[in-house]
Amino acid sequence: MKTQINPYLIFNGNCSEAMNFYKKCFGGDLILQTVGESPMAGQWPESSKDRILHASLVNKDLCLLASDMGTDKVVMGNVISLALGCSSKNEIEVFFERLSQGGKITHPLHEFFDGTIGALTDKYGMNWVLKF
Repeated sequence: MKTQINPYLIFNGNCSEAMNFYKKCFGGDLILQTVGESPMAGQWPESSKDRILHASLVNKDLCLLASDMGTDKVVMGNVISLALGCSSKNEIEVFFERLSQGGKITHPLHEFFDGTIGALTDKYGMNWVLKF
């Protein structure tokens, strides 16, 4: 296993919806585990049983983790972006188009000194920077 950083996203009840959206964007295998399905079910209030305790989306080297749990109040901010290094011009165009659906493009895809880059905020408020 190689050393890497995997983003772990925290949602407020819409983790399943968001991760299914990301699966449509990137493909791969999505695993969703609710609180009620987990061995920890008895440690959470009954009202939490349908929330996602842990989700993972894996497609080759891409690994995106998420949960509905972990904080009492989700505050979306602008202090972090998910940086996605793409392997081809086609891949960056496809991912950028898919991720921007329902979101806001903050910097359209464009050529710069080190390749192609673009930035957007997706419909769930997550900031993305894509580079090829």
